Formats: sequence, C-alpha cells, structure tokens
Amino acid sequence: MNKAAKPDRGYPDLSEHIEALRQAGLLMEVEREVDKDTELHPLVRWQYRGGVPEADRKAWLFTNVADAKGRRYDIPVLVGALAGSRAIYQLGMGIELTEINDAWIRAIANPIAPVEVKAAAPCQEVVIEGDDLLNGQGLDALPVPISTPGFDCGPYLSASHFITKDPQSGIQNVGIYRAQVKAPDRLGMNTSLELRPGGFRHWQAYKALGEPMPCAVAVGCPPAISYGAVQKVPIGIDEVAVVGALVGSPINVVRAKTVDIMVPAESELIIEGYVNTEYLEPEAPFGESHGHVNLMEYNAFMTVTAITRKKKPILSSILSQVTPSESSVIKRVAYEPLFLSHLRDHLGIQGVQRVSMHEPLTNIRKVIVLTMAEDVPRTELWRALYGAASLQAACGKYVIAVNGDIDPDNPDAIFWAMSYRARPHKDIEILQHKNEGHGPRSTIDSEDSAALIDATLKETFPPISLPKQEFMERAAQIWDELGLPKLKPEAPWHGYDLGEWTEEMEIMAQRAVRGDYWETGKIYAQRRRNEVEMNTEIRALRRAEGEPD
Repeated sequence: MNKAAKPDRGYPDLSEHIEALRQAGLLMEVEREVDKDTELHPLVRWQYRGGVPEADRKAWLFTNVADAKGRRYDIPVLVGALAGSRAIYQLGMGIELTEINDAWIRAIANPIAPVEVKAAAPCQEVVIEGDDLLNGQGLDALPVPISTPGFDCGPYLSASHFITKDPQSGIQNVGIYRAQVKAPDRLGMNTSLELRPGGFRHWQAYKALGEPMPCAVAVGCPPAISYGAVQKVPIGIDEVAVVGALVGSPINVVRAKTVDIMVPAESELIIEGYVNTEYLEPEAPFGESHGHVNLMEYNAFMTVTAITRKKKPILSSILSQVTPSESSVIKRVAYEPLFLSHLRDHLGIQGVQRVSMHEPLTNIRKVIVLTMAEDVPRTELWRALYGAASLQAACGKYVIAVNGDIDPDNPDAIFWAMSYRARPHKDIEILQHKNEGHGPRSTIDSEDSAALIDATLKETFPPISLPKQEFMERAAQIWDELGLPKLKPEAPWHGYDLGEWTEEMEIMAQRAVRGDYWETGKIYAQRRRNEVEMNTEIRALRRAEGEPD
C-alpha cells in the first residue's frame, strides 16, 4: 500500500499524493503569479526541453494563478504530478519500478470491483448546477491552462478522465481525452479513434439508440486511477476495477448528481453532462502528444449539467505534446508490460525478455525494441516482431529485435546493433498496409507500413573493444578521487566477450597488462608465413586448415 494512503483505503487521493511528493523532494511550489494562458505550461516545459536530467524533474504546484485578462483564480494548478518522471510515477503507484510490469499483468487478470460510497463524498462537497453554471461558476471558474500557447485555440483539460458506460451491459470505461473549454457549460471531447478508445464505442452505441450519452469528467482523481485510465485493458473490463487490483483494495465510487455514472469519490472535481450524438462541431487546433499540432476537425461536445467538487480543489493538468513529457512517461510505463504480456502470454513467445518503447520525440508508439534471449529460434523471433507490430494499429512502425547486451533505451546502441548485426537483405521485412497511427494525418496517402528488423547476433563476434570491467571500475575510482563531475555510465561502458575469444587470446591480454607483452612479440616472430595474403584472419585460416582456434 502507498504510504500516503489513509488507513481506510489502500490508495492516496491527490492531496495526499502532493504531500508525499513534497516530503520526497519531488515538488516545485510556485507562489509568484503565473499566467495560465501564456506562462504556466511553457515554464514546466523547460524541464523537458532544457537539458534537465530525468532524475531532477519535478511536479509543479502553482498557487497564484491568473489568466491573460488579469483574472485571478482561487484554485491551484498541478502539473507533472502523475508522471513528471519515473520516480514520481513510482511514488504515485506505491510500487517499485522493477515490479510494475508484473503488477499490471496481475491486475488486468484479477480485477477488484469498486465499492459505492453511500455517505457524502469528497468530490461532492460543493454542487453547482442550473443557472449557476452560467453565472461565473461554470467551466470559466476553473483555471484551465493553455497547453501550447501560440498554437492552441483555447484552454484544454488535459487530465480529463471521461467516464462513460455501455448502455447495454452497464460496464463503465475511463479514458483520458483532451477536452476543449468552449463555453461555461460546454466542453469538447476528442477520443482519438486510432487508439480504439472505449468512450467512442459507447458514443456509437448511444448514437444508434438516438440518445445523448451520459458522461462524467473527473479531474484530479486519485493518481492510481489516472495510471489505469491510460492502460489498454480488454473490452468489457472496467479500468477502475483493474486499478482496485493494482492497489490491492476496491476504489471508492459515488453516483454522480445529474447523470447515471459512478465517479471516483475522492476526485478533486467532477464535470457532469451529456455528449451530443446527433451533431459534431469543430474542435482544435491543439498541440498533440505525437509532437505536432492537430489541426481543426469535427468532434463531439458535452453540455454540462453540473460541476461538483471539493471545497478546496486542485486542478490537475498533464503536460503532453513533444516527448518526453508527463504524457509519454505515464503511457510508456503502462504500455510496455501490456506488449510483453501479449507476446509472452497470448502468443506464447517465452524468449521475449523485455519490451521497450522509444520515448524522445517519437512518443513511444513508433519505435519498439524487443530484447530477446540468445537461444530463441529464428521463427519465434520473427513471430515476436510481427506480434509487436500488430497488437495496436497506432504502435510499431519500426520494431527492432536485439540481444540483452544492447541497452534499448540508448538509440546509439540500437543503431550499433543494426549496423553490425543486421543485414538488410536478410534481416529486414516490410509489413504492408498498416494504419498511419497516432500522428499528423496525411492528405495524400493514409496507408503506412512497418519495418521489422532482426538486429540480434546470428554468429559469434569478437569482444567489444573497450577496457574490461575491472579496469573501467578502477579508472572510475580515480575519476572520483580527482573530483570530476559525476559519471553516468552508458552501456556498453566496458568490453565483454561475444563468443569469439580464445584461451590463447586471453593469455596474451593478461600478459600485456602485466607488462610482459615482449613475450607475445617473440611468439609472433616464430609464426611468420610467406604464402598468405595481407589481412588474412588467422581464425579463418585455422578453420580452413582444420586446426582448432
């Protein structure tokens, strides 16, 4: 259980999570006045585009918020508190990063149904409805930031958890979709169809019935619910039930005031209403998580019937757009175990050791790296490559298989493996007729493809040409003694054997570091030959002559 949680529930609410961030030194509190329309998101953006190491990234709490017209708000704004870094994500989950993969897999397989709260819920301490929504207490009372000043057409709720339900089964879905603030009582809804969102399927079902779709938008949920909302759970499973399994106890929910939807009881605020299923209206431009501005398109809209909230709420906002960002961290930590489970459990490929999704600029979906065991049959390796490319339409434009000695988070190491371990005419396949996925849409040709690359070792290789580990470690000690800047080792940082290293070579190398290399010179002089060509490899010559290496 997360240490910030209260004894009567197994998870913290947002306020408790903020206090845990504060105690851990992971919270930046800004008391000076900040303009939500022009300054707030750009300020946080610098910790992702200013060369700040991930370990130094923080959540940001703005307590003195104004807008471009000088209006001041009494509601603080929180950014980066869910996944500003992996350390923040780990704190919010209450689970070590090394355990998160298995925790997600277990939770999806063993959901725990939420529990309805009958008493007064924190998210309904204040209820605003009717004419009050149009008298300064509606959406205009919320300090919703502009995410991409200079390009966005207005403020957007980016941490908006749209809660909808299937009209037949009654099973609810929670999805984080962007929500344009259009009027004090009207909110946009964009479900990004290429991501196969559950909310869109529910909208289609209500449209078929000729009815508006009841909906509740939770803002400032307990962090665990936000982590669950970005996970792609199987159709028919309530994400809140999966979150219950994740934290080890049921999530408290309460019935909304004006729509038949169950909402997280400890949320900071809830926006209730109905999504129109007869008409769509223009929405955007908006800077999207694929790193480009999403231009105007027709999308759904919600008429607000009520806003309920805590007496002193905090408005949570997710930093998205160009990656890395809070959005990409929260998705990556959820998606990687999902892909690993698909390959291992559903396709039965046991040789897959890790799935890693490249984050900077590519937004985790385009480049997927599979770490494979060395003894995986070639047919199984290719099944893994095809499986990773086909799980989600938006994911897997470049899928690369590597061995365990390659750091999948280091693009240089991946290019290194591709350069020396993959032969394009044998080890690259093009998967045709793939959806273009999440990104700028082409007006010329919407069909894309995927490149599957086997960059694993196919035969033994000579060692990596770096000093052995013991010599690098000794050098690191001297580095520290000299007071030089702290080292951040990047694999490979020492040499190691890849199968083509003999006992004779090891003896010569040990002889060299003892200063006895003259002895090797004498031995080499005794092995002179006059019938071989320049650059003839001795290992190849020995094999050709039937001699042992």
